[in-house]
Amino acid sequence: MAAPKKEFGTAPVFFTAISTILGAILFLRFGYGVGTLGFWGVVLIVLIGHLVTIPTALAISEIATNKRVEGGGEYFIISRSFGLNIGATVGIALYMSQAISVAFYVIAFTESFEFLFHYIQINYDFVLPRQAISIPAMAGLSVLILKKGASMGVKTLYIIVAILAVALVMFFVGTTEYATNKSFSIFSADMRNMGSFFAVFAIIFPAFTGMTAGVGLSGELKDPSKSIPLGTTIATVAGMVIYLFIAWKLASSASETDLIQEQLIMGKVALGGSIIIPIGLAASTLSSAIGSVMVAPRTLQALAADRSFPGARINGFLRLNDKQKGEPYNATLVTIIIAFIFVAVGDVNAVAGIISMFFMVTYGSLCLISFLNHFGASPSYRPSFKSRWYFSLIGFVSALFIMFKINALYAFFALAGMTGIYLIVNHIHKDRKGLEIIFINAIFQLNRNLQVYLQNARKRISYKEWRPSSVCISDKTFERKEAFQLLNWLSYKYGFGTYIHLINGYFSKASNMEAMETLGKLIIQFGKIESQVYVDTVISPSYTSAIAQVVQLPGIAGLENNMLIFDNDTNDEEGLQQIIENYALVNAGNFDVLILRTGVKKIDTHKDIHLWLKRSDEFNANLMILLSFIINSHPDWKKGTIKIFDVNKPGELEETKAYLQDLIVKGRLPITLKNIEFLEESTEVSIREMINQRSVDAGLVILGFRGDHLKHEGAPLFQGFNNIDSMLFVNSHDEKVIE
Repeated sequence: MAAPKKEFGTAPVFFTAISTILGAILFLRFGYGVGTLGFWGVVLIVLIGHLVTIPTALAISEIATNKRVEGGGEYFIISRSFGLNIGATVGIALYMSQAISVAFYVIAFTESFEFLFHYIQINYDFVLPRQAISIPAMAGLSVLILKKGASMGVKTLYIIVAILAVALVMFFVGTTEYATNKSFSIFSADMRNMGSFFAVFAIIFPAFTGMTAGVGLSGELKDPSKSIPLGTTIATVAGMVIYLFIAWKLASSASETDLIQEQLIMGKVALGGSIIIPIGLAASTLSSAIGSVMVAPRTLQALAADRSFPGARINGFLRLNDKQKGEPYNATLVTIIIAFIFVAVGDVNAVAGIISMFFMVTYGSLCLISFLNHFGASPSYRPSFKSRWYFSLIGFVSALFIMFKINALYAFFALAGMTGIYLIVNHIHKDRKGLEIIFINAIFQLNRNLQVYLQNARKRISYKEWRPSSVCISDKTFERKEAFQLLNWLSYKYGFGTYIHLINGYFSKASNMEAMETLGKLIIQFGKIESQVYVDTVISPSYTSAIAQVVQLPGIAGLENNMLIFDNDTNDEEGLQQIIENYALVNAGNFDVLILRTGVKKIDTHKDIHLWLKRSDEFNANLMILLSFIINSHPDWKKGTIKIFDVNKPGELEETKAYLQDLIVKGRLPITLKNIEFLEESTEVSIREMINQRSVDAGLVILGFRGDHLKHEGAPLFQGFNNIDSMLFVNSHDEKVIE
């Protein structure tokens, strides 16, 4: 494939953009807008429209100076920032808008021959169809582009822009009888018919969409990072200023009735307007058509080069260049065929709204990319031209808002259509990534700022609501999943969890590589389930040193870790002893301690959670109740309920019952009194025996333990529950408040 010649500078970018901005809408419909809404109404349209176009021009200029821009213009910028699949989605919509725009401008070009249609109808009583002019004009334009390519198109642009400039000068120096007899002041000008504002906006806004037309020449520019920002920005600002002056000239030169009824009202105002304005209209629409027919094929070619379409043959056909001139010949041919179809139909009003929607989506996407890059603050984002994040945010929000204000149904179908395209492209290219990168940077910045804010907030606020920020460390991750399950349940809605896989050994290059590989395996393994847990690895020569490291880890969510989970098999007595030996170390870090002991049977989430409260659970009770509520809130436990067994001293049953009932009501806990059983201590039956009798069919049993009891009893404190395979032992460092 022959590479296109990079021979253009800033001027073609500016002229392509300004000639498209000052196009068909200016000559044919801008007067109607002034007549309908008044001077200030149209000024408002110009200003609101440029809330989208100016931020987009700045965003394009910024992104274009951050990386080397190749062929494809806006498509290249979007695809290399949002990823190829998102780029293809927006690019296909953008291409269709550009291709159909060629037909739109050619049809508008025929309006410059209004005198001919009028003459034939008056003298020969025959209504000449618009296609009599539009089809030959489209054919001539096709031959021009296919034979001469973009180079000839750019040369023609210079002539057309010169004609356009003369037409505008003649318009501004012209005068009318209305202007002579009426004094116009912008201070007394009105704003009327605002109920029709967005209906008129939809007609006028396409006039401003040409500011990115020059970006499509990126593949032929000597220095895109210089030419695109300069040419695009100057054209956008110049277009806005010119439109404001034209609004003033029209409002001061013609009556409301003439502005609405006379399609070529500018011809009535301009000096020699009956000749120069039709010529200017022909020049502007022809230049816009040339600009579109140069840009659209390059977008299509860039899409094909990225294999956006199904089938290697289709992509290969569309990306081929003319070997001699380096022009996208096949892509141009396809664009011409599409344009011919719509020219033959003769009326693109039905699809004009959709075209505007796709342009809006494109502009909104560009502004969003710029905003996210600002917010993400990636070190690789170093544009030499710098906009401001709030300009980009204004552009994105304005584009989205205006889409739905113009036509909510069209906006819905435009977004739905693009969603469909994305699903298809994503299905074809499942291996391509990129969308998440730009969002990851933004999320990183958001998380960083939130963590700093939360840390500062904790210094200012003495009251702190408790929520679990749990960490679990285990070297048996690939053999046992129960602890990860528990961590996931606790982290589902109300807390945050960090799972640390322990790699025994000393830190070295080899062990670090092992840790990285293991982490990759864990992410893949746990990624297959709906997990809310952050996974990591730690290298340490002993279990004790690993715990010392883990309890000093900062909380990932900006919340200090406050709970450590030990995982233990009921048959692993050595592991239980290791946990007991390290309890004091964890307690020194002000951590709540959870010891999960499970056997052969897995935790059965279809059964109930049994919560056993004892009179010795001074601090533990509230934490146990909160944990049972949090665990039961996970979808895995949707079939299970919480049952509480409260063991009391003889004679204290009624007092305990009243206290627990009040706690449940005030704490708004989903526990009913029928699920609470009050028991009395007995010398004949130990609490352990009660648990073995009543909780044999429980999915999970939660039981409290105290540090001083652990110190005196040791391992037997957790043993003797022979009929139960899943038990969670809870030790609260301090009392938790249930409000």
